[in-house]
Amino acid sequence: MVNRAQQITRSALAGYGAAGFLAALSLGTLGVVALKAGGLSGLNGGDLAAIRFTVAQALASAILSVALAIPVARALARRQFRGRGLLVTLLGAPFILPVIVAVLGLLAVYGRASVISEALQSLGFTRLDIYGFSGVVLAHVFFNLPLATRLFLQGWQAIPSEHFRLAAGLGMNSRDISRHLERPMLGRVLPGTFATIFLLCVTSFAVALTLGGGPRATTIELAIYQAFRFDFDLSKAALLALVQFGLTAIAAVLAWRLTRPARLGTGFDQPVKRWDCNGVGAVTLDALTLTLTALFLLLPLAAVALKGLAGLPDLPFSILPAALRSIAVALTSALLTLSLALPLAQTIARTSPHRPRLAGLLEGAGYLSIAASPMVIGTGLFIALFPLVDPARLALPITALVNAALSLPFALRALIPALREVEREYGPLADSLGMRGLARFRLMTWPRIRPAAGFAAGLAAALSMGDLGVIALFADPDAATLPLMLYRLMGSYQMEAANGAALLLVGLSLALFWGFDRGGRVRAAS
Repeated sequence: MVNRAQQITRSALAGYGAAGFLAALSLGTLGVVALKAGGLSGLNGGDLAAIRFTVAQALASAILSVALAIPVARALARRQFRGRGLLVTLLGAPFILPVIVAVLGLLAVYGRASVISEALQSLGFTRLDIYGFSGVVLAHVFFNLPLATRLFLQGWQAIPSEHFRLAAGLGMNSRDISRHLERPMLGRVLPGTFATIFLLCVTSFAVALTLGGGPRATTIELAIYQAFRFDFDLSKAALLALVQFGLTAIAAVLAWRLTRPARLGTGFDQPVKRWDCNGVGAVTLDALTLTLTALFLLLPLAAVALKGLAGLPDLPFSILPAALRSIAVALTSALLTLSLALPLAQTIARTSPHRPRLAGLLEGAGYLSIAASPMVIGTGLFIALFPLVDPARLALPITALVNAALSLPFALRALIPALREVEREYGPLADSLGMRGLARFRLMTWPRIRPAAGFAAGLAAALSMGDLGVIALFADPDAATLPLMLYRLMGSYQMEAANGAALLLVGLSLALFWGFDRGGRVRAAS
């Protein structure tokens, strides 16, 4: 028994170490920031305006994303048509699309020089202006509408088909089904979805940097960057970082308190055949909803592709080393993400059946980076490193580390369910055979979680490839990554070259994601 306990302790040591490192990275940098911050009197009118703008745009973005996602997810849940799988896949594209590239696409479609603006002016209306509050909200809806749709779609798919058959037997119409099946599901899924999108919008940086930035359109994240990069006011940056952490922590607690556990019952996973939505009105409404959503997502992507092809010949030679730096950062970030996520997820999966509270604490440590945000972590690391070494010399490693921490919640979400299933299905057999340690992981665990690990690594690499957060704090002019180079090209009004760089960035991001994701699935199947 003692030997068994020792084995368990040794196998879980890496997981506890990963959780401790993540807690130190998130809360430790927050502590460094807190020590540097002054009193609340350090907030001036502009800082308070940034706080109000951050909350207002995050609330508006979350409300619109959730409100628009519900009919889209409902249409996808109750319709089967050719190309449905492709459309569902498309809903994941904006999430891994580099933010600054998406901004270029949105400007091409909805900006002052777009075809839509030209048409409006020819009809006597004013041109569109997506800078400021409206532009920030539009960009956030572009990114988060697909995410909310996927989460709601999972909720619809979790309703057992037997419940719909029972509803048919009872003669329920569409309104009855909505009241008894769909609304209770939305009540469970919606609070967590809303809070997640609110968190993402509060900590968004590149969107506010490119579409906001004015005195009336500055977010806390952007104010931290400005205080840090231009004023070198570490005290103000630290105080703003604390305010942002408080906002995100409140949102996270509310999400946890408001999200209720699913009680949908069980079924036999049979396909759902809906009889209540075959009328002409319902079919037309669903078709119109899906068509408008697809156009909203596809038009900016198509604009990026068309303008990027025309701008490739204008790319400067310096784009090559910037691209190589981004690839190196992305690969390092993917490796770090797996190195932290795998032992932590494995420890959570093994601990949750026997010690659920401990498992919850470990999982919470993995999600701390969402509340901390890259600017908070980056500011804390800068303050800690500044007396010892020039932080610009460590810009690329720090960027990879912070990006790995920010990707970890998504990696855990993919890995923990897969590892729990492995432990539930094969864990007792492995225990009876005395299979432990590396042999257990190599022979039992890894072959079955390879697809999830490949997806997590690909997502981490793609998100890191397109990041324009921490690198903007640390990088000097000679160590720019591809997103930072793209932003500088936009700032110098070299739009042809910027469009070419955007297409290159999209291609590299998608290639990294596809390579890791495909590699995990192919090797798992072989």
